[in-house]
Amino acid sequence: MNKWVSAAALVFALAAVPAWAQTTKTAAAVKPVQASGEERYIGYYYPKPTSTETYTSQMQAINGVGRAERIQFVTVVSQGTLQSNYRVPYAVFAKGERADHMIVVGLHSGELNTIYRIRALLANMTTMSRTSPFFQQHTVAEDATFFDLLKLLGFQDVTVTDGEKITHQVTIK
Repeated sequence: MNKWVSAAALVFALAAVPAWAQTTKTAAAVKPVQASGEERYIGYYYPKPTSTETYTSQMQAINGVGRAERIQFVTVVSQGTLQSNYRVPYAVFAKGERADHMIVVGLHSGELNTIYRIRALLANMTTMSRTSPFFQQHTVAEDATFFDLLKLLGFQDVTVTDGEKITHQVTIK
């Protein structure tokens, strides 16, 4: 099982390389709301969410995927971005008792500072996931999104922030 987590994560390491963005499908419109989920991270890893949305995936979490696999996935993604020949504009990590909250923090001022740039990053992650043999084996790759991959791995949400003012949180159902 660790092989498929590593293979899936390796694809996302490539997200550090510029890629053409594809539109992701979401189940709900983005709207400003109060913070949800792991509120203890607000003010430490990111500012209070300025917008949230819910993505309802048709996928089911894969049995047997737990905290260790989610941490391995995020670790491989992080290693890939750190070893990139390009300047990587963000850090990725998992938090929570079950490591089921993915957090993406922009590392450079002026990047990931609009909802559109955040969506572009998430769209690039969808593009990268579609090239993964793991993703192709477990989904209909041309229809599935990065959020679907997170659902397969058992993540509850993904929070993306510029690390300064804007935070967008997607709850995955």
